[in-house]
Amino acid sequence: MLTRATKIVATLGPASSDPDLLEAMIRAGVNVVRLNFSHGTAQDHIDRARLVREAAQRAGREVGIMADLQGPKIRVGKFTQGKIQLVPGEKFVLDAARTEPGDQDGVGLDYKELPRDVKPGDTLLLNDGLIVLTVDFVQGPAVHTTVKLGGELSNNKGINKQGGGLTAPALTAKDMDDIKTAMGLKADYVAVSFPKNATDMELARQLCAVAGGGHKPGLIAKIERAEAIPELANILKASDGIMVARGDLAVEVGNAAVPALQKHMIRLAREMDKVVITATQMMESMIVNPVPTRAEVSDVANAVLDGTDAVMLSAETAAGKYPLETVKEMAAICLEAEKADRHELGADFQGKTFTRIDHSIAMGALFTAHHLGAKAIVALTDSGSTALWMSRHIVRIPIYAMTPNLTTQRRMTLYRNVRPLLMDNNADRDNALVDAESHLKKRGIVQSGDVYAITVGEPMGQPGGTNTLKICRAA
Repeated sequence: MLTRATKIVATLGPASSDPDLLEAMIRAGVNVVRLNFSHGTAQDHIDRARLVREAAQRAGREVGIMADLQGPKIRVGKFTQGKIQLVPGEKFVLDAARTEPGDQDGVGLDYKELPRDVKPGDTLLLNDGLIVLTVDFVQGPAVHTTVKLGGELSNNKGINKQGGGLTAPALTAKDMDDIKTAMGLKADYVAVSFPKNATDMELARQLCAVAGGGHKPGLIAKIERAEAIPELANILKASDGIMVARGDLAVEVGNAAVPALQKHMIRLAREMDKVVITATQMMESMIVNPVPTRAEVSDVANAVLDGTDAVMLSAETAAGKYPLETVKEMAAICLEAEKADRHELGADFQGKTFTRIDHSIAMGALFTAHHLGAKAIVALTDSGSTALWMSRHIVRIPIYAMTPNLTTQRRMTLYRNVRPLLMDNNADRDNALVDAESHLKKRGIVQSGDVYAITVGEPMGQPGGTNTLKICRAA
């Protein structure tokens, strides 16, 4: 039985909120559902989270929920006619003090700090870089510009500064309220938009801890600012994972720089035992077409070959015509790419030293199972750490992480090549091992005579206590 290692994150929206469709999408391969807090009310998100949990229960598999915070609104205001056409060479004013709707000469700003963040000669990119303005001068709250690259500009389109340098804080008052909502619905992950440094992530973690009442989500830093690149290692230390958010990032650093940055980010995240999601326009044409372009197929496959934990769908599933077909296509591409991966596990351990017993056991299980050709690797885990460490290495043997902790099970839905299973809490190690094998046999994962590796801690139930590796032959 072929099992896909790479996980799929799908964004929930009007196109995918039907309960039957959502259940079908989960059956087709969605592992984590993203709630985009840029759209909808708090109640919408609470209702959708309930919808996800119910659909997952009907589908007989657990999925994770990711609350994706909006972040600062670095946008223009609205226009009288809803949109205008900018022509190269024309003058255009971005005015933080303007309250009336925009026209051909200028527009107001949602982001009031812009006049302080720019100077003459700076390049501003609007609407994902489709419109380019050059700053001529700043006069009080008004930024006077010349249109370099024209086109249609409509209400509330985003603003980026080439090379980065906008001072907007990563966490707004809305985000702080949204964190309370996310903790109320017990989101498994919270994604923070536009973090510049580790401090932004530490603040988000503190806010989650205060609002969580004991519930601790995984924190994902969305790397979408030029300033975040030199701070990447520090941001990773303060987070549980990153999202390669290629849209805003590409606008700030240039399209051509993004593919190499993607590979660097995925590699660094894996080296630091963090998860990584690759996002933005992965199957964009499937918003309106029933099949992806060849370039999109290559894009998804390359992210898989780079070692990403997950690939993400945004508008494709939130507002597209073919949400279910998109998930099926993406799952098929991931599976094919994984089959082609010729990674040598031995190279991962050359020159490495492990200082923790539990980490050494996890690596020992991978190495032994790989060379024995075991059918499965099983981690009995309370916190999920053992499964996370194992999943940082490309191995063709599926990892089954068994935990008595529902929060841990849902958190592990994002880990590459990890199938999280819920099992009863068992204080006795020998009984736990027997239960684990009966679980595997019942699910058809192993049959009589199959060899599998299993890791466990003694005494049981202590996070970080994994100290035993056992190689078993199924009875």
